[in-house]
Amino acid sequence: MNTALLHHYRCPDRFADLKLKGQLSGDAGYFRFGQHTICYGQSAAGFRASRADAVLYDTFNDVTTDDSSVLVPFNPTDVIDNLRLERYAKQFSLSALNSWTQSLRRAYYFLRPLMHVHVRKHVQRARLNDWQNLIFPHWPVDTTVENLNEQTLLLSMKAKGVDRIPFVWFWPDGAESCIVLTHDVEADRGQSFCSELMNIDDSFGIKASFQLIPEGRYKISTDLVQSISDRGFEIGIQDLNHDGHLFRDKAQFLRRAERINRYGEIYGARGFRAAVLYRNQDWYDALNFSFDMSVPNVAHLDPQRGGCCTVMPYFVGDVLEIPVTTTQDYMLFHLLKDYSLDLWRMQTEAIVKKNGLVSFIIHPDYIIEKKARDVYRGLLGFLRHRGSRDRLWFALPGEVDQWWRARSQMRVVERNDQWRVEGPSAERAKLAFAKAAGDHLEYEVDTQ
Repeated sequence: MNTALLHHYRCPDRFADLKLKGQLSGDAGYFRFGQHTICYGQSAAGFRASRADAVLYDTFNDVTTDDSSVLVPFNPTDVIDNLRLERYAKQFSLSALNSWTQSLRRAYYFLRPLMHVHVRKHVQRARLNDWQNLIFPHWPVDTTVENLNEQTLLLSMKAKGVDRIPFVWFWPDGAESCIVLTHDVEADRGQSFCSELMNIDDSFGIKASFQLIPEGRYKISTDLVQSISDRGFEIGIQDLNHDGHLFRDKAQFLRRAERINRYGEIYGARGFRAAVLYRNQDWYDALNFSFDMSVPNVAHLDPQRGGCCTVMPYFVGDVLEIPVTTTQDYMLFHLLKDYSLDLWRMQTEAIVKKNGLVSFIIHPDYIIEKKARDVYRGLLGFLRHRGSRDRLWFALPGEVDQWWRARSQMRVVERNDQWRVEGPSAERAKLAFAKAAGDHLEYEVDTQ
């Protein structure tokens, strides 16, 4: 019941006292927890809908207290796992597609290398004609997991009669949020532009991770790999050959995973991303990578819909998931036909408001032209200005992985009537307090 809440805040166990009220249903479905939080899973009250856009039962009205415990008619940890692991969206996984759809996918990816981007975008727009009608996950940023953690912590605080609790702040050195830039290299022309892209990033004092495709698309330049490392950027592995079939069936995935893992060792890559953000988080235990970057926050524009509904990293077994929390450059430029910063600004502000991870995928292949490149420079300028104003942490994915693993082992302890953070890398951690402010939480970070 309390696991997700305790992992999120790293607060003392006694402040999170949630208990199940009633017997869980045998079926899983959608329901509400308050007006703005849509959940998916089993519940012990009301009814569960098969669709998120149906009339949903609000379980918030069934919450009660018993002494200092909060009785909730569902398991918050299970619901959060259902969202982050996309269990609500199993119908969108590749293995769930019917034979006709599978055949169309195979034909598309067979012809894709021969298609110009102008042809591809028309095909993709036709497939996405209903994306604006989807109400869940919430577009353009979904923070359901954060909302649920905040609501349950606030209920627990009120039940115990406390107005603030200590916890380990989310980011090192008291940073308000984290910014991560990644570059997926899709073809030879993109690989050729990587050196110039590093120059652009360096001109704003920002480092990024380059995801390289080890087979099929291009021969990876050893000089580029060395340059990426020498200049303080990061190398990740992107899929195996970018043919769209990595997760088509498990047997094939396991065979390919062995080769992907070997490429990870060859290039010293600790991070992985699947092509086109196809994914099946249930199979991640076959990947010998420390972290993955394949799960969108909200996937309305992606070929595989769904989304993890969180703007924070989370563990899938031993693998840390660093979700993609903003719209990819390809979708912005070619599907939405938007060359402004409006959407990226909106997403950044919404994520920073939740103290989350703002992560971008910028393809070198799609910003070679001046128009797109100017937009990217504008984005970097905006992020730098925002970062200097509000102390954002510009980090490589590998640095996020190291920090989140260290934070997962930290705890808040009381020594001589004073709270302090203990654990690995605790010297970079900041003690924070969650404070009750009416019907919501506010955070206060100890900057000493």
